[in-house]
Formats: sequence, C-alpha cells, structure tokens
Amino acid sequence: MTYALDTNTISYILRGEGNANSCFQKEIIESDNQYVIPHIVNYEIKRWLLYTPTKMLHELANQYDVMFRNVIDKADMSCDIWEKAADIYIKLKKAGKIIGDADILISAYCLVNNYTLVTSNTRDFSRINDLKHVDWNVVG
Repeated sequence: MTYALDTNTISYILRGEGNANSCFQKEIIESDNQYVIPHIVNYEIKRWLLYTPTKMLHELANQYDVMFRNVIDKADMSCDIWEKAADIYIKLKKAGKIIGDADILISAYCLVNNYTLVTSNTRDFSRINDLKHVDWNVVG
C-alpha cells in the first residue's frame, strides 16, 4: 500500500506531537508500505518552515530534508490529476461543501494514484467520495 502524507501529518511528525511520529516510525520499521509526499504538500511544508526563520524552524527544516528526502514524489502533476481536481471542486461546490484548493489537489493526487492519505483533517477529506484516508494521530 502507498500512503500519501498530508501537511498536518508531516508537521506532527517533525514536532513530535500526538501519535503521528510513533506511527510513522513503526510503519517504516514494520511494513513494506511506500510513502510519498505530494508536491503541494512539500510546498506547504517548505512555506511553513521558511516563513519564520526561527532556530526551531531551521532545525525542523533540516530534519525534514533528511527525514523525507526520499519520500517526496518526483512525478509531475499529470493532466489526470488536474482533471480529477476540477471534478472534485465542481461536486463539492454543487453540494455546498467546498474545501481549500490545496486539499482538493491532494485528494485528486491520491485518487488518481490510488494512494491512502494520512491526515488529521478527516472533516474536510471525508467530503471526497472514494478517498481512502487514515488519521495516525488518533491511533492508540
């Protein structure tokens, strides 16, 4: 199985919050699963880490680069992903349940590639039909 890591999951892992860090470490050691970071998530993480140049965030930026360097998906955002994102947007808009563009793109990326999204934002992502997602932060 391939898991796509959402921005909040990576943030929790880097800061050692909740169960996300221990779940990720356990997953890496005990499973044959694959992990990817969509480009949009990489952008959101880099933006967060570079926006406030404090010592703590500088250390987290270094940790991110080391910990996740082989996880960032090198594939381009294909036309299929952009088409799926537009479809998701229209369905959500018609239902009056719109979410942010970044979350729509992350959802489309996961659906097109048949990945399971690891996120604590289950409220928004549960609005996307057929999107598989799990919240490591609530795993005991």
